[in-house]
Amino acid sequence: MPLKPLVIRYRRILTVLAFLLALGLIAHATLLQDEFSVAHLRLVLHANLLSGIAAFVLLFAVGNLMQVPGWIFLASAVVVLGRTTGGLATYLAACTSCVCTFWVVRSIGSDALQRLDSKFAARLVARLHAHPVRNVALLRTLFQTLPALNYTLALSGISFRQYLLGTLLGLPLPIALYCVFFNFIAAHLPLA
Repeated sequence: MPLKPLVIRYRRILTVLAFLLALGLIAHATLLQDEFSVAHLRLVLHANLLSGIAAFVLLFAVGNLMQVPGWIFLASAVVVLGRTTGGLATYLAACTSCVCTFWVVRSIGSDALQRLDSKFAARLVARLHAHPVRNVALLRTLFQTLPALNYTLALSGISFRQYLLGTLLGLPLPIALYCVFFNFIAAHLPLA
């Protein structure tokens, strides 16, 4: 198949990939990636609880769009704020981040995965759509805020309501487990 029809057929996915590449280049050129270190996030949270959490939520949302793993934010929050407050701050930030990613990616790529000319992709999307809330919750439990998962779910064509419910239901357990883990690490290693 000639290149032009392929580009036209997959233009939405290509646009999302171009967006992702642009974010990466901006982060690299502006040294924005330095803002996503555990040390910097600890400073942000130490500044002032309310403004620190607001900045933390914003950094989590931007970082997740830029493919920064969520555990970095969780570890920082638990070390600085403790297991319970850090976990709650991370849950708020993770849910906000997932919602932001959904709307940004959906506005760029629409339901591009449903439109792929692939039997394999069609089967995966059909399975997701069979029980969307349950499947999103399960995927969130297993992969939390994995940026690739966020992008994939946003492009899958499921409704925002299904995405949000699955996200809200799927994140508490892994966040709680990570909070216990990072709290244990912080108590036994000189991190704080």
